[in-house]
Amino acid sequence: MALPVEEWRLCAARRWAALEPALRERLAAAASLHDTLRLGCGLLRPEAEAAALRGLCRRARTGKEPAAARFYREEGNRLFGRRHYGAAVRLYSQAASHEVPGSPEVSLCFANRSAALFHLGHLEVCLEDIARAESHGYPDRLLPKVLLRKAECLLCLGRLQDAANALSAAENKIAVDGIMTSPAHQTLLKKLSQLRIKIRENESCPQPAREACGDTQRKSEIWEENDGISGASSSLSLNFDSERGRHLVAIQDILPGQNLLKEEAFVSVLCPGESHLLQDSSETAWDTRVTNADLYCHRCLRQLLASVPCRGCSYAKYCSQNCADVAWEQYHRTECSLGALLLTLGVFCHVALRTVLLAGFAEVSRLVEWSHNNDKDLHNPEARQKHPSEAPATRTGTRGIPGCNDNGQYQSSYQAVFNLLPHTEKHSPEHKFLCMLSVVAICKQLQEAGLEAAFLNRESPEKWSKPETREKTSGELSAELKVMAEAMLRHVLQLQCNAQAITVMQESGSGDGAVVNKKPVRLATAFFPVLSLLNHSCSPNISLSFNGTAATVRASQPIPSGQEIFHCYGPHRSRMRVAERQQLLSQYFFECRCQACLDELESDVKSVVSVRNSFCCPSCRSSMQVGEDMLCCSNEACAISVSRESLSRRLQDLQQQIKKALELLKDGKADRAIKMLLECQVDAGDFLSPEHLLMGEMEDHLAQVYATLGKWQEAARHLERSIEIVEMHHGPSSVEIGHELFKLAQILFNGFAVSEALSTIQRAEEILSVHCGPQSTQILELQEMKTCLLELPRSILQRT
Repeated sequence: MALPVEEWRLCAARRWAALEPALRERLAAAASLHDTLRLGCGLLRPEAEAAALRGLCRRARTGKEPAAARFYREEGNRLFGRRHYGAAVRLYSQAASHEVPGSPEVSLCFANRSAALFHLGHLEVCLEDIARAESHGYPDRLLPKVLLRKAECLLCLGRLQDAANALSAAENKIAVDGIMTSPAHQTLLKKLSQLRIKIRENESCPQPAREACGDTQRKSEIWEENDGISGASSSLSLNFDSERGRHLVAIQDILPGQNLLKEEAFVSVLCPGESHLLQDSSETAWDTRVTNADLYCHRCLRQLLASVPCRGCSYAKYCSQNCADVAWEQYHRTECSLGALLLTLGVFCHVALRTVLLAGFAEVSRLVEWSHNNDKDLHNPEARQKHPSEAPATRTGTRGIPGCNDNGQYQSSYQAVFNLLPHTEKHSPEHKFLCMLSVVAICKQLQEAGLEAAFLNRESPEKWSKPETREKTSGELSAELKVMAEAMLRHVLQLQCNAQAITVMQESGSGDGAVVNKKPVRLATAFFPVLSLLNHSCSPNISLSFNGTAATVRASQPIPSGQEIFHCYGPHRSRMRVAERQQLLSQYFFECRCQACLDELESDVKSVVSVRNSFCCPSCRSSMQVGEDMLCCSNEACAISVSRESLSRRLQDLQQQIKKALELLKDGKADRAIKMLLECQVDAGDFLSPEHLLMGEMEDHLAQVYATLGKWQEAARHLERSIEIVEMHHGPSSVEIGHELFKLAQILFNGFAVSEALSTIQRAEEILSVHCGPQSTQILELQEMKTCLLELPRSILQRT
C-alpha cells in the first residue's frame, strides 16, 4: 500500500474542506514545499486528526505480545505434528518475533524451529537455531534433546568430531541430571558408529569430483563502468534537454543481453502484507496468512528461512543478526516504535522517512537550504543552476545537469535522490495537503516519543539523550524537524513518478510439484537515482531484474549508437491498448509519445492487443468489429450484433469458472479441475478469438493439472499451445516466452523426453540469459537439468 489507509485519506480530505477559504487558497498557491509546510504544519490538531490517526494505528499490531507468541507456537506445534514443516517454520518465526529477546520462551521458539528445519534438510540453519536457543536461555531440563539433535545434524554434515563433542555434552547432561538413557539415544549412538565406519570407507576411497556441465558454460559478463555515471556501462552517456530532461543514450552499438546498469537501491522498504492492518477491532489479531513480511529480510530483501526478529517490534524480521544490527544502527532504531504509524501512512511515507535517516540531518539540511536559495524550480530546463556544492560542473557532457556533483559525476547518492523531480506544481492541492499532514504526523510522533535527538544526530549517539533547549510553543515542530519534514514531503511527492518497484519471481500454488510455476510479485518500493534517469517507452529496449536490493538493466534488443535507453513504467504495448496506456501514464504527468503510441494513434493499424484479445461472433466465429455499445460481426453474410456488455459479462463468468477450477486443483481434485477447464475451453471458443490471451492461460492451467498427475505428454502438448499464443502477444524472444519455455523444459525433463528437453533448455537459456543474466536462478536450474540429461548412458540418449 503506497498511500495512507483510506480512513486517513478521508480524514485529511475533511480537514482540507473545513479550512478557511483564504488559507486553502494560500496552500493551493504555495510556490514551494517550504511555504506549504510553513502554512500547514500547525493544522494537525491533537484532539481531531492526531487522535483519529492514533485510533487507526491501534489496528496495526507491531509490538511484542506474549499471547500472540503462544498462539503462533501452538499453531506451529500443530502443523509440525502433521508434518507440515515449512508452515511450522514460519509460525515459529512469527512466535519468536512476539517474544521478549533473551527470554526462555523465545528459546523454545528457536528450538522448535530447529526441529522443523532438520526435517526439511536445512542442517546449517538448524544448527544456527540450536545456538540461538542455547544463547537465549533454553531450559536446562530440555537441553539433552536439543544437544542430541545437534549431534545428529553434525553427523549428517560429516563433522564427526563436532558431533562427538555434542553427543558427549548430551551424555554428560543426562548423567548430571540422572536421566536414564532412552531407546532414541541408543539408536543415535548406533547411528554414530555406523556413520564413522562409512566416513572411513569414503576417506580411503574418495569419489572423483564431478564437474558440473553448467559451470563450464557460464560466461563472465563483460563490464566496463562509466567514469561519469555510477554503476552504468561505459557504452552510455548522460544527456539533458528541455523535452526529455535527463536521459541515457547509447554511445556505441549495444548487443542484446549486454549489461547497461548495476545499481544498489539508495533506500528500499519492504511492502507489508494486508494482515498487519486489521479492518476492525472484532477481528482476531493473530493472522496466520503468509506475507512478504514473513518471507523476506526487511533490510536486504533476501528470502527468509529462519528469521532473526527485531529486539523491539514484532514486525521487522531479518535474514541474519548482522542485517538486524546494521538496520538498527542505520534507521530501525528510530523506526522501531513507529511501526504502526508507518503501516497506517503507507510505504511512500516510510520510504521518505528512511531516506532522510540514511542521508543524515547534515546532508538533508544542506540540500534543503540550497533549494531555498533558488528562486526557480531545481528542474526547470530553462534555468541551468549550480549544483548544491555551489561549484560548477567541470565535465563538459554533464555541465548544468541537476544531481551531478562538483566533478560533473552523477552518483547513486542522496544528492541525486534530492534532485529527482517532485512535480510540486502538478500534484493536486488536496494530495499535497494529505502528504504534508502525514509527514508532520511522523515528525510529531518522533518529537513526542523523545526520538528527535536520535533522528537529527545519528552520527553522535552520546548526544541522543541531550536534546537542545529551544523556544517553541507546546507541540510545535522544532526548526530542525521542519527541515526534515520538508525533505520528507519532497520525497513522498517524488515517489509518484520515481518509485521503483522491486519485484521477485515467486512460486504460485503450493510449490511442492515437479513443475514450478512462478510469477513476478512486487516485493518492495525503492529509490534508484541512476535507474530513474531512464525515460519511458511502451516498447522498451531493456529488461530489468533484481537480486535483493540490487537492480540490473540489460539490453533486450540491439541498440544502435545514438539511440536512447528506454524503460517501461508498466503500461506495455503487448499488454494494453494505447488508450489504456495513456490513461495509466497520466499519473506520471506526461503524455507518452513513444513510437509504439504514435504508430497506434496516427494510423488505422490496430494494436496487437486489440486484434488478439478481441471477441468473435457467437454464430459464425468471425471477428467482431469494434463499436461503442454494440459489436457487429465482420462477416456480411452473418451481420449479427451483440452488446459489448453481454460479452464482457460472459467473459467475467468464464474467468470465475477458471478460478473455481484452480481451487479444485489446489484441493487435490485434479480430475474435476480438468473437466471444468475443458468445459471452459468449449465455452470460450464460442465468443473469444483463438488468439485471445485467456485461451493461452487455459492451456497453461491444463498443462499444470496434467503435470500434477504425472501425465507429461499431455502437459507438454497443452503448454506448447500456450506458448504459441504467448509468442503472438509478446514476441519470440520476450521474457514471457522465456518463462513459458522454462516450464516446458521442466515438463519434458520429468517426462524423460531427452532430445526435446535439451532443445527447449537451450532456447530457454538463450532468451533468459538476455533478460535475466547468466547467473539467474532459472538459468542455473536449466543448467542442472541439462547436466542430468547429458550424464545419462549413451544408449538411452540414442534411443531418445
